Amino acid sequence: MTGEEVALVDLLDRLLAGGVVLAGDITLSIADIDLVRIDLKALISSVNDAVPSPWKQVSA
Repeated sequence: MTGEEVALVDLLDRLLAGGVVLAGDITLSIADIDLVRIDLKALISSVNDAVPSPWKQVSA
């Protein structure tokens, strides 16, 4: 590490420019019996001219 301080806004900007993938799962169980399982897979990225939104534009 270089010890360089980075503002949270700058870090968020860098992450969104390249995209972030979040993945995880949660299992709720009682007495070793699985009751609920939640899987999360998400791609978070900024939208610009090079990477357009997959949804159509809705005009107000």
